[in-house]
Amino acid sequence: MKVFKFGGASVKDAAGVRNVARVLRHFQGEEILIVVSAMGKTTNALERVVWDWREGKHVGDQVEALRRQHLAVLGEVVPGFEEAEAWLQEYFDELGELLSGTPTDNPDQDYDQIVSYGELWSTQVVSAYLSEALGACSWMDARDLVRTDALYRAARVDWETSAELVKEQFSSGEGQEPVSYPVVTQGFMGATEEGLTTTLGREGSDFSAAIFAYLLDAGSVTIWKDVPGMFNADPNRFPDTKLLSHISYREAIELSYFGASVIHPRTLQPLQHKHIPLYVRSFVDLDAPGSTIDDRSENDSLIPSFIVKPGQVLISITPRDLSFIVEENLAHIFEVFARHRVRIDLMQNTALAFSVSVDNGPHVKPLIMELRGAYEVRYNKDVELVTVRHYDEPTLHKLTQGRELLIEQRSRNTARFVLK
Repeated sequence: MKVFKFGGASVKDAAGVRNVARVLRHFQGEEILIVVSAMGKTTNALERVVWDWREGKHVGDQVEALRRQHLAVLGEVVPGFEEAEAWLQEYFDELGELLSGTPTDNPDQDYDQIVSYGELWSTQVVSAYLSEALGACSWMDARDLVRTDALYRAARVDWETSAELVKEQFSSGEGQEPVSYPVVTQGFMGATEEGLTTTLGREGSDFSAAIFAYLLDAGSVTIWKDVPGMFNADPNRFPDTKLLSHISYREAIELSYFGASVIHPRTLQPLQHKHIPLYVRSFVDLDAPGSTIDDRSENDSLIPSFIVKPGQVLISITPRDLSFIVEENLAHIFEVFARHRVRIDLMQNTALAFSVSVDNGPHVKPLIMELRGAYEVRYNKDVELVTVRHYDEPTLHKLTQGRELLIEQRSRNTARFVLK
């Protein structure tokens, strides 16, 4: 079994959907599970639907625009396929019925129920085309395969139950319809025991691919992108970027934790556990070698990597009575961060202050408001967190020259800076 993941950019239009079949023709006769994201900017559009709906605004025109867009792509790739059109329309009707009701008291639950339709629509279009282009294809609902808890927008996988569900769906026992390959399913989503849709967090489709690979004991996972592989830096920010042709799980986990955008932070752990290699390859150039991530680590330190996270907030927390930052303070501070679901990207403490750098998201303002009930809190907005793996001094000097240095941290292999 191979697991392929195609992101939203790779299926954003009819040409992208056709390209999925072009890739698959290079793997004819193999058992392949395809994990697909929502088309293009559909997730962003559905996020606007969520918040507008919760504010009581009319969202019918926004949903209608998405319906026309998906039907247009379907009509291009499989013209006259009335059964596929009716199937797609059924899911738009489902969403319309949901939006005719009233929001719940839990905005994250509403978010998951609505935004997940993007993946359902895209996989319906891709599945319909592959059935025609390749002669066979199965569509599976990820909500029947991935069981999670009810932590909406960041659901945690129930691995044991999910394994049973996957085994049941993929078994070929007596009286069961055999699975036709390729199988198409959705990234980013699962369901609770009660059948409510959950999502795994933004960019969670990579994680979905790893979940399925783990549950199916797959031979490999390939993430197909519009770039030749995984680079040591963002080519839009740094000249002379280099391809990381082969790195270890450990190095990739470090890079993803620090914010490298190619691999989702949670993707690698299940693959490492079962020694399943991960390939990052180009769907534009199938002959390009791409990047390999597996157990081998001899190449990890050969090329420095640069990770830049703009739009950060640097928060400094000080006890009002100028007492030391002690374990009791830190325990309370971490509890507040966890409750507001704000991830700390960097932390540093002195005798009197605890400073953290975080992404500037919607939960940051209420977090700061609560912290100010017990501490003096100051913050800097629009700062940049820069991480360099396997650094040298000339590179660090060049990166920080002319910038205001707010925090500096170094270990043997990694240097990190908060810069303004």
